[in-house]
Amino acid sequence: MQEVKPWYEEDSFWETVAPMLFSERRWSNAPRDVQDVVSLLGISPRARVLDLCCGVGRHSLELARRGFRVTGVDRTAAYLERARRQAKEEGLNVEFIEDDMRTFCRPEVFDAVVNLFTSLGYFENPEDDRQVVLNVHRSLRPGGVFLMDVMGKEVLARIFRSRRWHEEEGIIFLQECKVSKNWSWVENRWILLKEGDKWEFEISHRLYSAVELGAVLRECGFNRTDAYGDMIGGPYDHTAKRLVMVARKGG
Repeated sequence: MQEVKPWYEEDSFWETVAPMLFSERRWSNAPRDVQDVVSLLGISPRARVLDLCCGVGRHSLELARRGFRVTGVDRTAAYLERARRQAKEEGLNVEFIEDDMRTFCRPEVFDAVVNLFTSLGYFENPEDDRQVVLNVHRSLRPGGVFLMDVMGKEVLARIFRSRRWHEEEGIIFLQECKVSKNWSWVENRWILLKEGDKWEFEISHRLYSAVELGAVLRECGFNRTDAYGDMIGGPYDHTAKRLVMVARKGG
């Protein structure tokens, strides 16, 4: 009997949803995203930055345009091929690596690591998340900084709707959402419709509160964590749009 892969290891899923995840609108937002990250972290050009789960390289490429030395890591080969083509067209020197976030580690190489747009929490075993954070901590130089951007549990509770839809890049996107496991897990059913074609996927991932994510980061060696409600450093309170966690490694 053929083993069923978890959703995040299915290349067909990532290739199908790529037009929605990396729409023209999201590409156009990349410079602002990167400016916010650079300002929040206080990093300077020539710093070595790891873009963990870099996708097609929207942020890796923009960081390189601003003079940072960038490594982008992702598990999806098709995404990395697209990123490399774009880097070559622009004459940008970006290192793109195909690897799993649970295994990639380069001890004390990077000044900063960024993990954007809820790219952590896919794994059913919470120890896998811990392994990712441990790898990041080991990969940072003393004094290095780690930025994570996820949909915080508190934010989702405030805006939760069991059904929603929108249209982007000619694709109608329908979503059904259910919270489970005592608000530690969210299960999503995605239906994509385009010109008579239909795709359906089951997506699930772990939910973290600010307190819970901060505890994981400190248990893995980070000596300071700060939670923000957006990329520009707003408070993580009832007005928060995301959970942006900044963790610093002692040095």
